[in-house]
Amino acid sequence: MRRSPPWSRDELILAFDLYMRRRTKLPNTAEPEVTELSVLLRQMAGEAAKEFENYRSADAVLMKLANLQSIDPEYLKAGKKSLPNGAQGDEDVWADFANRPKELHEAALAIRAAVSAGATVEPTGDDSGEDDDEAPEGRILARMHKRRERSRKLINKKKTRVLKETGKLACEACSFEFKAYGDRGADFIEVHHTKPVYELLPDAKTKLEDLAVLCANCHRILHRKRPWLTLAELKIIAPDRHG
Repeated sequence: MRRSPPWSRDELILAFDLYMRRRTKLPNTAEPEVTELSVLLRQMAGEAAKEFENYRSADAVLMKLANLQSIDPEYLKAGKKSLPNGAQGDEDVWADFANRPKELHEAALAIRAAVSAGATVEPTGDDSGEDDDEAPEGRILARMHKRRERSRKLINKKKTRVLKETGKLACEACSFEFKAYGDRGADFIEVHHTKPVYELLPDAKTKLEDLAVLCANCHRILHRKRPWLTLAELKIIAPDRHG
């Protein structure tokens, strides 16, 4: 049996959510919250969890909570010491969510709902954060986000509405129209899901108001690195090609 790989972003979000809820007094391995998270993490890894020895056991969950505690400014300010030897991913998730506890909890709830609906994430140990497709909220929610962006039915409905309302398919960030490419660009535009990733739930319905039409360049830049840009932030930096 192989040793368990480093914790993925999705796993760290779930662990950090538990840590923040039990920040003043960490649980022990016998407490339901720890054993429940251990079971959930193995479920999230799917069949691949069986390849590793004691994958995300209750002891491993408690150790990860201690790793997070070791970088907690409030804990360190009190002159206390906890288990060191955490990973870069611990510091990254702390930096991204320590001041956003509401979004952290909502992301954890969304990941939990997705796992309950059958979503899994391969425990490869390759979680460097360089994956352009990964949202700050992890791979599971990023995949859900992209599936909704690629829904042919939603894309066609959104394009039809935009054409009816504006008479054109222009990027909402930079105003570019693919008709500049002639017949090959006719009726072409990409669609972006604007709803925050941490709010995504498996059974939630996507409204056309949740979608925006973007050129390929702007859409790619929006997802280029963590944290993903909002549409409003993208509009500020995008060049106005019709200006």
